[in-house]
Amino acid sequence: MESLSILTLFFIFLLTLLFLSSLWRQQKRSHVLPPGPTPVPLLGTPNYLYRDGILRYYPEFHKKYGKMFTLWQMTDPVVVLCGYETVKDALINHTEQFSDRPLYPALDSYTKGFNFLSSNNHWRLFRRFILMTLRNVGLGKRSLEEKSLKEAELLVEAVSEMGAKSFNPTQLLSSAVTNAIGTILFGQRLDYKDQKLLDLISHIRKHSDNIFSAKQQICNMFPVLLKLPYLGQIIMKNSLCLVAYVREQLDFHKETLDLFAPPRDFIDHFLLKIKEEKGNKDSKFCDTSLIMFISSILAAGSDSTTATLKYCLAIIARFPHIQAKVQREIDDVTGSQRPPGMSDRARMPYTNAVIHELQRHLDLAPAGFYRSLTQDIAFRGYTLPKGTRILPYLSSVLFDPSQWETPDEFNPGHFLDEKGQFRAKPAFMVFSAGKRECLGVSLARMEIFLFFSALLQKFSLCPTTGAQMDMKSLRFNKRTIIQSWEICAIPRSSHTD
Repeated sequence: MESLSILTLFFIFLLTLLFLSSLWRQQKRSHVLPPGPTPVPLLGTPNYLYRDGILRYYPEFHKKYGKMFTLWQMTDPVVVLCGYETVKDALINHTEQFSDRPLYPALDSYTKGFNFLSSNNHWRLFRRFILMTLRNVGLGKRSLEEKSLKEAELLVEAVSEMGAKSFNPTQLLSSAVTNAIGTILFGQRLDYKDQKLLDLISHIRKHSDNIFSAKQQICNMFPVLLKLPYLGQIIMKNSLCLVAYVREQLDFHKETLDLFAPPRDFIDHFLLKIKEEKGNKDSKFCDTSLIMFISSILAAGSDSTTATLKYCLAIIARFPHIQAKVQREIDDVTGSQRPPGMSDRARMPYTNAVIHELQRHLDLAPAGFYRSLTQDIAFRGYTLPKGTRILPYLSSVLFDPSQWETPDEFNPGHFLDEKGQFRAKPAFMVFSAGKRECLGVSLARMEIFLFFSALLQKFSLCPTTGAQMDMKSLRFNKRTIIQSWEICAIPRSSHTD
């Protein structure tokens, strides 16, 4: 009994020591960091660091603390950057210093470090290779655009089969987007009713959910848990089906690869690179890196583009006067005989502006992925130590009143000049910015423009679910809109030929 009391006292003493040590370290480090809400020793400010916390608290913190504020992930500070000028200064003007990532132990353990969130130098090597390979397989060229235009026509046919009835277009959009990416990666497209395509879409969604799940976040915070037997396999269970699908594609390509013929797709290019570096014992090109990066491309490209398209269609259905103006522009440029192509985009400034304004209001990623400083830096009045976690608050850029005339309203004029021509806005950071900008930005922009334009050319969209809301309410309900809202697609019977 006495030994139990001594043990209890020891643990109380140890916890007190840890508490005081954490409090002392936080107070010491706080002197060189931007202000922020007071952290709880050992725990930090955990309720502010996740999605719901970002939507709920960050606007208030932005007003209270200014362009930068500090939150705490347990005993590690996270500096949040707010507003266009601050985010631009960090991600573009000081792009190299803000280009690292913090450790994601759960993800790194599963992918062996081959992922776009990695803090090692692999990402530079693979980013260059992947961008070059995407261009080699047709990105930015007419050949890939023609395949995407064909996919857009098939999407229009699938929507036509709904017969002007209320339906949720998410599955059809996901099928079209996944096929567009699959054509690049695997050199194949699948019918929208093909069980293989439906399974792939399901695998991608489960993988994406798994990467951002609470169990992964807990393992990232307490990486010692990953040393427990089988835990790593358990937390990545929902990603294994996607890996198995990609491995099946890899095995097929290995069996059918023709060294004397032009590469068929992304996998062929990657396999040829593996063969090229076969004698290099330090090469990072291997089956594992191929599988992990293709899985990442599928997850990052399919879900985000599908969500963007669904939101665009659901919202434009609630603005019939804007929708009609887009349709008139499409009719004037292409008529009804062919869908709009990328070469038409310059002659469709209003359509392009509407798409950009829809994406701005969607605000799909309110905060970018964590960055990490590569060195100590004096930044906007503070001395930030090497390794400090940085969180770009992208919502504050997309709704910065210094950059947008009417930030809280839906106003395509934000992207039009006085002559009605499209104008790019540097504060349009929906794909983040700098050296860690979204890798598939060019592909996503092409798919969104081609699919959105093709659908509005053939259909007038009407809302069938969801109460009337202002734009702010729509934005805060975007997850429900993307997942479950339905629309009605009425064929346009008469427009300019």
